[in-house]
Amino acid sequence: MSGLSYLDKLLDGVTVEWKALGEVAELVRGNGLQKKDFTETGVPAIHYGEIYTYYGLSATETKSYVAPELARQLRKVNKGDVVITNTSENIEDVGKSLVYLGERQAVTGGHATVLRPGNYLLGKYFTYFTQTHRFASDKRRYAKGTKVIDVSATDLAKILIPIPCPDSPKKSLAIQAEIVRILDAFTELTAELTAELTARKKQYHYYRDHLLRFEGREVEWKTLGDIGEFIRGKRFTKADYVEDGISVIHYGEIYTRYGAWTRETFSKVRPELGGSLRYARSGDVVIAGVGETVEDVGKAVAWIGERDIAIHDDSYAFRHSMNPKFISYAMQTATFISEKAKHVSRGKVNRLLIDGMAKVRVLIPYPDDVRKSLAEQDRIVAVLDKFEALTNSLYEGLPREISLRQQQYAYYRDLLLSFPKPEVVAV
Repeated sequence: MSGLSYLDKLLDGVTVEWKALGEVAELVRGNGLQKKDFTETGVPAIHYGEIYTYYGLSATETKSYVAPELARQLRKVNKGDVVITNTSENIEDVGKSLVYLGERQAVTGGHATVLRPGNYLLGKYFTYFTQTHRFASDKRRYAKGTKVIDVSATDLAKILIPIPCPDSPKKSLAIQAEIVRILDAFTELTAELTAELTARKKQYHYYRDHLLRFEGREVEWKTLGDIGEFIRGKRFTKADYVEDGISVIHYGEIYTRYGAWTRETFSKVRPELGGSLRYARSGDVVIAGVGETVEDVGKAVAWIGERDIAIHDDSYAFRHSMNPKFISYAMQTATFISEKAKHVSRGKVNRLLIDGMAKVRVLIPYPDDVRKSLAEQDRIVAVLDKFEALTNSLYEGLPREISLRQQQYAYYRDLLLSFPKPEVVAV
């Protein structure tokens, strides 16, 4: 049975009306509550920023707490209420929502709105609706501000939401509950796969670090400066990005978009910049020279594409005669992170200069026998490539399965919630 025919059967000819949110629920803006107010124990509290950084669509327990005397001054959140974010630096996070299912009464503060569902609305049905393109379009119409974007409780109340069978609250809630049940099943499956992926990543990291310690084998510590040279990139900006041009790797992409190695780049810059740039060759390892954390500085991606690519001036191309993937994998280990931390210049932006990077040590197998050393590097890379595909590849393994399930979920979510628009509903 198709999703559309299932929706038809679920509705069974009942009327669906688009109603303003304020007609079917009470919306009250929060007040007070800052992160400095949090305590280890006390009254459960929901901070607006946690809704798009910590929570999913529902929660039975809160991440934070406040003292009882402060809680008395804050907006109350009861079981079944929905807490909605009003404010963020980006429009995507505004309107994110959380249905609270805890037994203890909670509180929330400013920059959040408490939605108290009436007889026609199920809280979680609403939270799923806030993920749809329709809701995203509506909230944009009411958004105010540039650096900080806000959609007020008054404007949220104007947004239309589809209510099936509005003349029979009991039947309406039953239909909403069935839609929630279906979408919960998709969400639970994705959550299970994500938990499995997390476990596999921990296993992979342990095994990778174990392999690269070379216990019981002939190894030698060598500095990166001993086994290769560094070429610093040249500056380009995001304003230089184009659809078709010179392939580049920006330092920030190394720790946000790439894995241990790549054959393709995500970005390109204007062709006329060609003569002013510096390039990484196939086999070079591109290393981030700056980052917000020590872990991000020194992150590396092996470039194994056929052509040369340009690199940013806050990154380096490490040129050597070893297996590039081996070097990149070694740079992910806990041992390497500990080694590079000794040379990171800390500040608002953490930085690792060439002189410091050249002093960082790595373990080299069979250092006195080049052929044997490369054969061992190749063997280790072959093993780690399989783990890498399982845990990081969007083309195979668990990440691909999760991506497919998320696409399937989004398809059925929009299908189940794409009732006739208000302008075509029969009166």
